[in-house]
Amino acid sequence: MTAWEAAADVVVVGTGVAGLTAALEARALGLRVLVVTKVTAEDGNTRWAQGGVAVVLPGEHDPGDSVHRHAADTVAAGAGLCEADAVAAIIADGPAAVTRLRERGAVFDAAEGGRLARTREGGHSAFRVVHAGGDATGAEVERALLTAARDGRVPVLEGHIAVRALHARSGAVAGLLVLDAHGVPGVLRAPAVLLATGGLGQLYAATTNPEVATADGLAIALRAGAAVADVEFVQFHPTVLYTGRDARGRCPLVTEAVRGEGAVLVDAAGNRVMAGVHPLADLAPRDVVAAAITRRVAETGTDHVYLDATHLGGDAFRRRFPTVHAACVAAGVDPATEPIPVAPAAHFACGGVMSTVDGRTWVTGLYAAGEVARSGLHGANRLASNSLLEGLVMGARAARAVAGDLAAGLLADPRHAEPAELPAAAVPDRDVLQRTMTRYAGIGRDATGLAAALSTLDACAVHRPLRTRQSVEDAALGLAAHALLTAATERTESRGCHVRTDHPDTDDISWRRSLPLRLDASGHLDFVATPTLRGVA
Repeated sequence: MTAWEAAADVVVVGTGVAGLTAALEARALGLRVLVVTKVTAEDGNTRWAQGGVAVVLPGEHDPGDSVHRHAADTVAAGAGLCEADAVAAIIADGPAAVTRLRERGAVFDAAEGGRLARTREGGHSAFRVVHAGGDATGAEVERALLTAARDGRVPVLEGHIAVRALHARSGAVAGLLVLDAHGVPGVLRAPAVLLATGGLGQLYAATTNPEVATADGLAIALRAGAAVADVEFVQFHPTVLYTGRDARGRCPLVTEAVRGEGAVLVDAAGNRVMAGVHPLADLAPRDVVAAAITRRVAETGTDHVYLDATHLGGDAFRRRFPTVHAACVAAGVDPATEPIPVAPAAHFACGGVMSTVDGRTWVTGLYAAGEVARSGLHGANRLASNSLLEGLVMGARAARAVAGDLAAGLLADPRHAEPAELPAAAVPDRDVLQRTMTRYAGIGRDATGLAAALSTLDACAVHRPLRTRQSVEDAALGLAAHALLTAATERTESRGCHVRTDHPDTDDISWRRSLPLRLDASGHLDFVATPTLRGVA
């Protein structure tokens, strides 16, 4: 029994860059919008993004650089699993998306002459990453979007966690069941639900993600009948500030823009880590750098390596990277005089809910945008600083798709939604889950470890009703972990972020394809043929 109800044309779940962009666009299109977040509007993942937005702006790019080259770099980083049409569509929309963001008040760092300052990051063949506040781009993007949303009177329901999608008799989505901080359930009736919930970093003991990154959207989509894909590809950022082997939760990121400004990775003996590993050396794609660090750590019997940025000098480093500098100082490290201790940590999901570049999923009325979505942009590994770009582009495109589908009469009547009953699910112990995933499903996996992880997760889970935010989150993490482990077990090769130590080679004949997963009628994950999605661009 629900305590209250509300109605809208579209419910947007999440207040990151994708969610807020979608809400603003939907509002501009005349839709009744309601944004839902389980915390406050400011507590999403966007504000932690340091590097910037990868984009080729007209008249503000390196000689010879182009949208086409940006797309080519994206495909190269994706290790054979990007969808060329999706990459082309999203990257091509980037300049207009950044222009809209600036019109909404975002201020990026300027170089001499008034043009935007640009840096280069891993996997990029040109200086095309624009940034704000030195290394505080996400915070500026969030500030601008939140200000625009408040000025535009976009309603935000804070402190409510999304539990499951509601359906009409046709199977189409017709709303959302939520819980408040006290466990009181409510119903949001709407013909469209747009998931913009971010990623699943809390699957691991150490991550760059905040506490809210608990795979909520992935679980909602699976339980609603949607498919997920590429979930075995979890990107570990190679340079996270190392503060000890027992570090847990969100760890400070050392943006790869530091390497873009000339910093190099070295081991304890001062030897270059990336020498001879890749033509781009320290600016190789993230999966390559993270794997190289992992190998060097194993070879030297240490826990971390070092990022030497002493060539920049104290004042220059502090001005260019104030966030990183503050984190280093707090950890007792002076980057002006000593190398920064770093190690890989869980960063971004490359896969997620299967969607078109317009956010449409396998389920009518359910849309996904941002990190929760698998649009075909990232493939087996993300290109640096494509994340904020993806959120800006897909958020707007998804809002337009909702408006178009609503106008065409393709969506359900939310008045005919099924009864909103609180679901029950397997709820694992989070500490056991995080330790298990870190040990068996990080960088370097094998069949024995993956099987042990599945067995451990099953043993530590209890099936019970989802009556609290923590139980909803833990159940979502458990389902996401099972999806990841199932796909990682099936993919008997190494590709991008997925490294199988028992299958170290890349097999393009058998495995140059995604592995869509869906819940069957009994609630078990099963591989399915690639679904046909409506509205493919």
